[in-house]
Amino acid sequence: MFSPMKILADVPDALVGISNAVTELPGVITRVSGALTKAPSVLRMLLPTDGEAARENLSVDIPPALDDGFFGPGSVTWKVWSYPSSIVVGFARAVTIEQLDPNLNAAVEGTGDVRARTRTRYERTMRYFALAAFGASYPAAKAADVLVRVHSKAIGVDPVTGGHYDANNPYSQLWIHMTAWHSILYCYEVFGPGRLSEAEELQYWAECARAAELTTVDPAEVPRTREDVIAYFEEWRPRLAASENAQTITDHILRSGCIFPDDVPGWFAFVQPALVQLIRAAIVSTYPHYIRNMLDQKQSGVTDVVVRRVMKAVLQMVNDNINLYVALGDVMVPTTMEVAGHALIGLPAEEQVTMTPREAQRKYGFDDPSEAHEDFRRMQAERVFGLGQAPSNEGLEESEQLIGAR
Repeated sequence: MFSPMKILADVPDALVGISNAVTELPGVITRVSGALTKAPSVLRMLLPTDGEAARENLSVDIPPALDDGFFGPGSVTWKVWSYPSSIVVGFARAVTIEQLDPNLNAAVEGTGDVRARTRTRYERTMRYFALAAFGASYPAAKAADVLVRVHSKAIGVDPVTGGHYDANNPYSQLWIHMTAWHSILYCYEVFGPGRLSEAEELQYWAECARAAELTTVDPAEVPRTREDVIAYFEEWRPRLAASENAQTITDHILRSGCIFPDDVPGWFAFVQPALVQLIRAAIVSTYPHYIRNMLDQKQSGVTDVVVRRVMKAVLQMVNDNINLYVALGDVMVPTTMEVAGHALIGLPAEEQVTMTPREAQRKYGFDDPSEAHEDFRRMQAERVFGLGQAPSNEGLEESEQLIGAR
């Protein structure tokens, strides 16, 4: 609950923001006018459409999936992950909170790629999670298998703890898995329709455990209830480390606009700077205060309330118009739309069957990820820890075919 004095203390900053917005309004109107005259298709996007009519009017070519993958159109996963809060705020929330695991942060910093190629790494990771949630069984199982080889490169000595880090470590993998699935659901609750029913939430966490079969995690270790999830994150608090690297990379991700590519179309460019600020504020509004303090992200309570209401209204508008949703998705995460778009527009799969990741791994000849490529992983460890050499890049080129360019 906010005190009257705290609210009054925030009023001057709010008034300054309003004043600045009013000052910039004529320029915004000019840019909007120019964008609309150059891109009449924007107006067509705003026309309400649904069902088959929407699919016929889309300018983006979205192919049907080979099958319904691991969950399918009746799943809670598809319901929650397909809401626009996932690609706008949920996923970015996850990848920033993840940095508080010192081993994970060391693996990220060890490659240097996230700072140098933030946008590329962001969409590769998002595309992989979209494959797991929406993709057909074979490409999703194949991507998980290849990712074990790619992660075998991310090993070394953690500068914070002095111990070894390994991106395939099941404890770090579970941290990544849980921050993603929790963040997507939490942002759905905050910026979307609200809490699921008790039965739906139990199903969601059961599906989360099923998805863990694509990782080196033991699915039995995955929390299955809201209470267990809360307990999991509480247990992690003593292990979290807010290193300088964790703070600066989080700030870089939040302020870089990495959710948008460099070559956005002209009709979109005029709103992008404002959207970057809105998205950053929305993400910070979802951080618990101890995480805000650790990541050095300050924001007033008034801003939290305002930005949540604004973002909720924006995402509701996007969700209600499939043309607008797909167009924005194609701008923001085009390679992700290739594997998730069919779920957004309700395009049936060629074969309407689902299977578990374990069933898919057996069917297509892939090992359980915890046991996959053991000889290769030992070779990588010997190169890095035994010989002091750089790890092999084997597997990176193959990963580009599944989760995008490096």
